[in-house]
Amino acid sequence: MALSPRLEFRQAQSLTLTPQLMQSIRLLQLSHLELNDFVDAELLRNPLLEREDGSEPGDAEPAEIPERSTEISAYEDTVDRGERIQDATSIADGYDTAVENVFPDQSAQDQLNPQSRLDRNGASEGGEAPDIDQFVAARPLLSEHLEAQANMLLRTAADRLIARHLIDGLNEAGYLTADLDALAIQLGCERADIEAVLEALQGSDPVGVFARSVPECLAIQLRDRDRLDPMMQALLDNIGLLAEHDMAGLMRSVGCDREDLMDMLAEIRQLDPKPGLAFDSGPVESVVPDVFVRRGPDGAWQIELNSEVLPRVLVNRVYYATVTRKTRDPAEKTFLSDCLATANWLTKSLDQRAQTILKVAAEIVRQQDGFLTHGIAHLKPMTLKMVAETIDMHESTVSRVTSNKYMATPRGLYEMKYFFTTAIASSDGGGDHSAEAVRHRIRQLIDAEVLSNILSDDTIAEMLKKEQGIDVARRTVAKYREGMNIPLLGHAPAAEEKSGTGGLS
Repeated sequence: MALSPRLEFRQAQSLTLTPQLMQSIRLLQLSHLELNDFVDAELLRNPLLEREDGSEPGDAEPAEIPERSTEISAYEDTVDRGERIQDATSIADGYDTAVENVFPDQSAQDQLNPQSRLDRNGASEGGEAPDIDQFVAARPLLSEHLEAQANMLLRTAADRLIARHLIDGLNEAGYLTADLDALAIQLGCERADIEAVLEALQGSDPVGVFARSVPECLAIQLRDRDRLDPMMQALLDNIGLLAEHDMAGLMRSVGCDREDLMDMLAEIRQLDPKPGLAFDSGPVESVVPDVFVRRGPDGAWQIELNSEVLPRVLVNRVYYATVTRKTRDPAEKTFLSDCLATANWLTKSLDQRAQTILKVAAEIVRQQDGFLTHGIAHLKPMTLKMVAETIDMHESTVSRVTSNKYMATPRGLYEMKYFFTTAIASSDGGGDHSAEAVRHRIRQLIDAEVLSNILSDDTIAEMLKKEQGIDVARRTVAKYREGMNIPLLGHAPAAEEKSGTGGLS
């Protein structure tokens, strides 16, 4: 067969990722803070965009644009305005003189701000000096410092979840203000589980945090120094007498003489009654939920987007029509057309992003109804594919939507990705079991064992299969046991057992 050049037509379908489509995909995975920064940048670049002030676009008549004595084209008014403003050096060169002769204050200002003559890599020449905050190292917040330690002290996801709620309950001085009973009801676990995690966190740095009173804070610090003897504990129990300056009553209650009392008071003065103030005492930026989940009057779950964090922008078509009528330059018309297309794309993309988040959140709530109703032990196994197939989306889209998004539920504030857990097959043909629920059951079996009957990994695997139909291998039980910091012989040492590894997982 001879090879020869020829022309032919072919019709085919293909999906091309345009720059705007790629930008729309990127908007899905932005947090509300990053999204607001992106919208602010677009508002500066696009003269047709403006923030919605709460009123309807057509409620008020548009204000008339005042006539200018000097006619300036739309392109110059929106783009070249900054380029036509000259700096002090350019104006002085035009008069063939020095800057200080035209602007006497300019030379003194340059001496006070030497950074003002940097090039564009530092600061623009003649512009403002860089903010000093750019060169100051950020101080870690108390919550960040404690979260890093909690991830090392606690082994299970449930204990780390309890730790996050306890950290959120701290005030700026480091004292715990959260109610443990209310927190246990909220998380669907036992108070003993929370107290175990709290005891482990009370050994964190700075020593004395997570105390619920001043005597407890001082006792934690004295215990860390190995100075909490019975006499010192009696002094802390009667510290109210010290505030009343009743030294005689304090000595009788403690059972010491004046010299011993003075020595103990000298030790207490070396302690820090407010350990949390050692860190940045500025306002702690709390996580703002993107979705609210509430129980409706009919018992069904209601999902609502947090409108406070969603940027709302409008396209100023009145300004577009007014400027378009007055311009005759093709470049200006092209610029305005591009601005209009970008503005329309942004408003459409923001609306589509909100609808996608709401759709994914609704499916998560539907599949995790047991967790919202009964607690963390009923967290069902769920994957990105399960949600994507139900709502007819791609897995990558669901992954982007759930990144950096938070959901406020009656049981607390959770990241959307928290609800996606691995599954363990059931031997009786029933539904799969969540790995977190299996860890919780293993912990319960080990806690209930006695020294005369230590359960092996094989025995635990058989009990799980017999009781709940959980088909789990011996090595899986060993992996979960080691992940919960439980030794092979069943019981951890006292120091490790009190490290907060007990509880729901």
